[in-house]
Amino acid sequence: MAFLFRSKPKTDLVKTTKDLLYMMLQDPVSIKVKNDTTTAVSALKLALMGPEGKSDVDPEVTEKWVNALMSQDVIFLLARCMGYMDIHGFFAAQKILSFLIRWKPTNYTGYLDTPVVKHMGDARPEITYWLCRGYDSNTAIADKLPTHSGKVLREAIKFETVALTILFNQSLADQECASIKGVDMSAMQTGEGLFWQFFEWINKQSFERAADCFNSFKDILTLHKQVAARYIMANFDLFFSKYHEKLVLSKSYVTKRQSIKLLGEILLDRANYEIMMKYVERGEYLKICMTLLKDDRKMVQYEGFHVFKVFVANPQKSDEVVNILLKNQSRLIRFLPTFLADRNEEDEQFRDEKNFLIRTISVMADEKNPFAFLNHKPEGTK
Repeated sequence: MAFLFRSKPKTDLVKTTKDLLYMMLQDPVSIKVKNDTTTAVSALKLALMGPEGKSDVDPEVTEKWVNALMSQDVIFLLARCMGYMDIHGFFAAQKILSFLIRWKPTNYTGYLDTPVVKHMGDARPEITYWLCRGYDSNTAIADKLPTHSGKVLREAIKFETVALTILFNQSLADQECASIKGVDMSAMQTGEGLFWQFFEWINKQSFERAADCFNSFKDILTLHKQVAARYIMANFDLFFSKYHEKLVLSKSYVTKRQSIKLLGEILLDRANYEIMMKYVERGEYLKICMTLLKDDRKMVQYEGFHVFKVFVANPQKSDEVVNILLKNQSRLIRFLPTFLADRNEEDEQFRDEKNFLIRTISVMADEKNPFAFLNHKPEGTK
């Protein structure tokens, strides 16, 4: 296949690459097909991007290549097949896809999406689907590469169109992916669409792949705040049921710690005010949070504290939350002064927040004893 590296018309290389990628989907795949695919994809990368470290490709020529790749559906095939390539073909495909997602022609007037991202949203949502499914791949290359398609996926998630596709596409694994056009974004979901698979993928991966999957999951929920807030509110009970069960209560220390930290960030973000107020009304959520304070790992305790403080600081506590805090009042007042005491001197904000919570919980006894708060002295006082 050395002829691929010589100057050839675009249609020849694109067609050759397309045919080889289709052959990669057959079972079994010969070593020759794998080698030829790597050669073709590497040639395609050179044609699009020029030699490594250089960008001397004529923008007009690049535009013609990109249009040919979209019209021949090679972008979809690269996303679909990259996990089946050898390591050299995989990295070439990864660079091509990342480049295409970012690429804009000269004097491009598109406000939000690049041409390829628009193509992914309007015509080929399956590209996003297969980038996500990289986390569910059991191919040989996937086992060797902790990130698999995660790097490309996070490049795509920077665009709201791709985040919307992940969140609102409810197509199942054996169904054709539907465009998000016309989707009712306020409708409750069943928990079986593309986004919900992340809860499973994070939990069943190796350490490296789980961490990478969680990074993509976090970007979906934090890069496009208004979209994510609307989505969580529409699916509030289902979202937090899965979030607590699969992530916060995970047996994996890293998943547990990361998910509690992300939960705190979500609740404290101004864009998520409605979510925060609804969340801190729930007594069962407070109980989960109080359990985290007694975890035997200090970082889990610390991240749990930042969620717990939202419940206590809320001036409009629900009766359910008030009752739980009052029931545990004396224990909390004894527990909090020594809670993560080694942080008190080095973390002034933590110390101040802890003292505030102790005072707030103490004052909650007003109905029983209006002078109860006078019996408590904050840390550092005599």
